[in-house]
Amino acid sequence: MSAIFDFVDGASPLLVSIPHDGRELAPGMAAGMTAAGRALPDTDWHVRRLYDFAEELGASVIAANYSRYVVDLNRSADDAALYPGQVSTGLCPLETFAGEPIYTGDVALSDAERRSRVETYWRPYHDRLQQALARIIDRFGYALLWDAHSIRAEVPLLFDGRLPDLNIGTNGGASCRDSFAKATGAVAAASAFSSVIDGRFKGGFITRQYGDPGRGVHAIQLEIAQRTYMDEGSFEYLPPVAERLRAVIAPMLEAFLSSAAGAFRDRNSA
Repeated sequence: MSAIFDFVDGASPLLVSIPHDGRELAPGMAAGMTAAGRALPDTDWHVRRLYDFAEELGASVIAANYSRYVVDLNRSADDAALYPGQVSTGLCPLETFAGEPIYTGDVALSDAERRSRVETYWRPYHDRLQQALARIIDRFGYALLWDAHSIRAEVPLLFDGRLPDLNIGTNGGASCRDSFAKATGAVAAASAFSSVIDGRFKGGFITRQYGDPGRGVHAIQLEIAQRTYMDEGSFEYLPPVAERLRAVIAPMLEAFLSSAAGAFRDRNSA
């Protein structure tokens, strides 16, 4: 069995979470999956590669190795809906974003299987994430959490039309100080990419659960439209295209860091 996640301990207040880049499957799982399911089309393809500069910023990085089809790390363990009234992809998904079955007709996930996946894959990731945030707060007095995602630009099952390139989520301002979100948003707005703050994607479970400015944790989710760095049909990473994107998301993280550093420096010197 592969490691549940990879973790790099950094030297700055920033923690980058990458929960949907993994492609490993639980033992025996592939045998009961459809061809569409085994293709893992809803993976946040190549996000770990997109953010491989994060360690140079001193960031801690936690990245999942198992597919979101095993268990979705960006959902609550009780599978509560993130966006009530809208289509939910679920804690242990049964369909792809295109509405195709992930499992063959004779496979059913029991409650016991779901609980096992939560304890085996979900719990360790979140335990380590919480430990990392606690260590950062203990060292710096605050923590910055950046939840890194990507998705196809058009997913009719989940949203209408075409998604902006860069989708910044702060749960309507509840997960992050407004000035920090505006600093990162200003970098995106000044780029050649389209962007929005708290549009269709306002932040998933990780952003909402751990983003708590009153406790010193400021969380932002960035959902990137995959067309900005890869071929959405073949899932191929396109380096020349991706470099243009990386030249924007790196300064976004730097703006997150610098705006927070300035704010907390001013507070401590007051």
